[in-house]
Amino acid sequence: MSVTAWYNCAMQSNARTVDEYVAQLPADRRAAIQTVRKAILACLPAGYEEGMQYGMIGYYVPHSIYPPGYHCDPSQPLPFAGLASQKGHMSLYLSCIYYSLDERERFERAWAASGARKLDAGKACIRFKKVEDLALDVIADAVQRVSVAAYVAQYEAARVEAGTPAKKSATGPAARTTPAKPAAKKVSKKKVSKVVKEKVAKKKKSTKSPATKATGGKKAEKKQISPTSRARSRAPEPATTTKPRRSTRTRSR
Repeated sequence: MSVTAWYNCAMQSNARTVDEYVAQLPADRRAAIQTVRKAILACLPAGYEEGMQYGMIGYYVPHSIYPPGYHCDPSQPLPFAGLASQKGHMSLYLSCIYYSLDERERFERAWAASGARKLDAGKACIRFKKVEDLALDVIADAVQRVSVAAYVAQYEAARVEAGTPAKKSATGPAARTTPAKPAAKKVSKKKVSKVVKEKVAKKKKSTKSPATKATGGKKAEKKQISPTSRARSRAPEPATTTKPRRSTRTRSR
C-alpha cells in the first residue's frame, strides 16, 4: 500500500490552513493534536514544511527542494509525516519508518524501552486516543534523525527496489518517469533465414503424400517396360472364328 492510500483512508478536512483545521476540532482532540504538532515542529529538520496535505496536517519536502514531488501524484510535495483526527482515534503518519527498515526497527525498540503504552501501529500509521498513549520523545527522535537529504535517499532507494526508479533531472535530484521498456533484441538475418528454412522443411515433412509415407520417405521407382512388350500390348487381338456346327438331321431320301 502506498502512502497516498493511507492518507486517503483518513477523514479528510476541507480546511485550507493548519490553523483552520485545528480550530474545527473538538476541544479534547484539539488539545491532543496541538501537543503532538508542537513536538514535531520543535525537532523538524530544516527543509521540511508544514501545511495541509491530503485533508490533514502534513509535513513534506517542498517542490522547491524536490521538484518531482510524490510519484503517485507529482502535484503533491513528497510526504514525510501527517497528523489527523479520525472518527474513533487520532493518527500520526511517519513515512521515514516505512521507507527504511533500519529506522523502523530502531523506532520499535525505542518505543518498547520507553515504558509507553503498547505501540498500536501499521506500517507507517501510529494510532492513539490520547497524548498519554504516545512516547513523544521517541517520535521526536525519529523525526529529527532523518534529514531531507536522507529521506529523499530512502524514498528513491525504495522506488528502485519496487522497480520504479526516478531519473536524475536538471531541476532536481530526480524526475518522475515511466520505466523504459527493455530494448528488443536484434535478430541476425542468418538466424532468421535458418528459422524460416526449418519451418519450410517441417511443413514439407507434414504434407508428404500417402504413397511417399508408405515407402519410408522414398519415391516409388517406375517399372521399366520394353518396346516389344509395349507394341504387343497395343496390337489388336485377332478375331476369333468359329466352325459351323454340323446338323444332326438326316436328309430324307
